[in-house]
Amino acid sequence: MKKYLIILFLSLIVSCSKEQISIPNRQPTVSNIKTFGGTGNEVANSVIATSDGGYVILGFTLSNDGDIINKTDESADFLVLKYSSNDELLWSKTYGGSDDDRGQDIIQTQDGGYAVLGYSRSNDIDVSENFGNQDYWLAKLDVNGNLQWQKSFGYSGRDIGTCLIQTDDNGYLITGELDVTASSGEGNSRTASRHAGGDYWAIKLNSNGSKEWSRYYGGTFTDTPQGIAKTDDGGFIIVGTSDSSDTDITNNKGTYDFWVIKISGDGNLVWEKNFGGSEIDEARAITATSDGNFLIVGDTRSTDKDVTLNNGGADLWLIKISTEGNLIWEKTFGGSSFDVARSINPTFDGGYIISGSSRSLDNGFSNQGQNDAWLLKISSEGSQEWQKFVGGSEIDFFYDAVQLQSGNYIAIGESSSNNIDIPENKGFSDILIVKVK
Repeated sequence: MKKYLIILFLSLIVSCSKEQISIPNRQPTVSNIKTFGGTGNEVANSVIATSDGGYVILGFTLSNDGDIINKTDESADFLVLKYSSNDELLWSKTYGGSDDDRGQDIIQTQDGGYAVLGYSRSNDIDVSENFGNQDYWLAKLDVNGNLQWQKSFGYSGRDIGTCLIQTDDNGYLITGELDVTASSGEGNSRTASRHAGGDYWAIKLNSNGSKEWSRYYGGTFTDTPQGIAKTDDGGFIIVGTSDSSDTDITNNKGTYDFWVIKISGDGNLVWEKNFGGSEIDEARAITATSDGNFLIVGDTRSTDKDVTLNNGGADLWLIKISTEGNLIWEKTFGGSSFDVARSINPTFDGGYIISGSSRSLDNGFSNQGQNDAWLLKISSEGSQEWQKFVGGSEIDFFYDAVQLQSGNYIAIGESSSNNIDIPENKGFSDILIVKVK
């Protein structure tokens, strides 16, 4: 890593001269591929680097055998795996009740513990209450994975928690989809015009998980949030997908768009913007950039309006926006089939790592089955630096990826393969864990 930083430094020096020396990007290698699971279904949705140099993974499991320990039934439970910096599994724990509970997002909290968010249908064992169908379920864990407290939020419909962050006051902002029709308009701390369908639902909590306010945003169709980022003024930007064109949404480009909203620290809608073309465009994640702007990643099937290029099927679509929500630039990556993104996270060199999946066999792509897990490294300006594909003859997907303190990368997701790159399948889909160094 030190050698690599020296090379980068030298390249900055020579770039000041008229004759620049081209230094090729480091091409890392896939060093370890493993699966984790039992005879049921396992999926990993989120991974973070931890302060001890290791990493922690959140997903869900339906198994009670194989790698899954201390679980007696075959309902879905949250699953958390904690690894050391040497890839040693320190502990694995499941959380939930006797019904369907699935983890979506994890963060490390200021006290060294963790917070996990997803949804739950249960009202027993770890889950103290359920308000009907699916509820947001938030659980606070200590550094060893012990459950400290948990909260459910929802109404009689399908309310699904998707992402969370810790706020500057050590509280939390959690977001997901609220079934506004089923809630009969409940879910807003303030009086608001009646919506319908599914809306972005943001809930601000204090450090103990008690609700401070909640607000929903959207139109009369389906609006699903997938990512949150803090803004320098104490507000938040929430990104996701919408096919609405009314109520809070003023400029739908056609079918599903990237829908981006800015809210204040107390939940007021500051601005909202649509990005996309006339076909389906779905935003999946957001990250802040070092220059104070934001990158949003997802996929597009469009070839018009905001989308200047589509290589065929669906392409990974990356956009950069300003703090006011203005489009700075946009780029597509992909081949002639379906290539999609699920996460974007910053890297130490000022670039970004993107995870997703690919079906393409052209334009530099090398799909080996139905879907290959895809890892893409880009520069700060969105130029491709390298990409890696991992898979077998079945469906393989990365849902998240992060750079560790060591400089290595961990990418996670799911795999149904048991050949080519995938060493073992333990039943249906397994958690896929890949190290790149």
